[in-house]
Amino acid sequence: MNAQTFLVIGATGRTGRRVAARLRLRGVPVRAASRSSAVHFDWSQPAGWDPVLRGVDAAYVVPPPVPGPVHAFAARAAAAGVRRLVLLSGRGADDWGGSRFGQNMLSAEEAVRGAPLEWTVLRASNFAQNFSEDVFHAPLLAGELALPAGDVPEPFVDVEDIADAAVAALTERDRHAGQVYELSGPRPVRFAEAVELIARASDRPLTYRRITRDAYAAALVGRGVDRHEADEVAEMFALLASGSVAGTTGDLATVLGGAPRTFEEYVVRAAAAGVWDPR
Repeated sequence: MNAQTFLVIGATGRTGRRVAARLRLRGVPVRAASRSSAVHFDWSQPAGWDPVLRGVDAAYVVPPPVPGPVHAFAARAAAAGVRRLVLLSGRGADDWGGSRFGQNMLSAEEAVRGAPLEWTVLRASNFAQNFSEDVFHAPLLAGELALPAGDVPEPFVDVEDIADAAVAALTERDRHAGQVYELSGPRPVRFAEAVELIARASDRPLTYRRITRDAYAAALVGRGVDRHEADEVAEMFALLASGSVAGTTGDLATVLGGAPRTFEEYVVRAAAAGVWDPR
């Protein structure tokens, strides 16, 4: 094990930094790479990929925001002697059809699954940590989360579980090669209920309001999000509204050998850490 080097692409992100920490705790060499890491990796600069891949046994890959680059990356990884790629993707990707959402992830899946090396794909539901570390956090600090989501629930998955699954897929070679895992939390939660749980645990008067997808995209642009990215995020809510990914799966239990963390457990941890306290 100690002779292997594990590459983590996106090592400063929500899943990447947790994967890297878990691997380090195991005492294995980790090459943590991102645009802001000491090991520099940029999807738009393929000339710099080869030194990052040199001597790597397995890599955890968070896809770039645009389709295409993972095809060249997977080929270069195979040529460099990388034996396994573990890719983070989105839940229910086979059912996205002609949606504008997730084309980058579909392209990355195609690249990884077609590469001449071992692979595992982790398709995750919406992260619970979106409420504390990403796009839903700032609105909650302001007191109201407004989204184009109604009564169709979402089985939010804890990023800690995704990181555990990624480490298992990277290190347990015989169990996970060629597998596509659909990762969900243990029960579906409506967005309004999620905000209510956060309000109770943090002792704050938070509210949820439903708005149209166009209004949501406009609000994201107003907060500095690129228009294309804003439209794609808004389009995700059309997929959620279809109910195709509202159910739960048993894949996390299969990978980890135990039940996934609940949304309530996440809320308690985050509230205790003060992430929703007024700034």
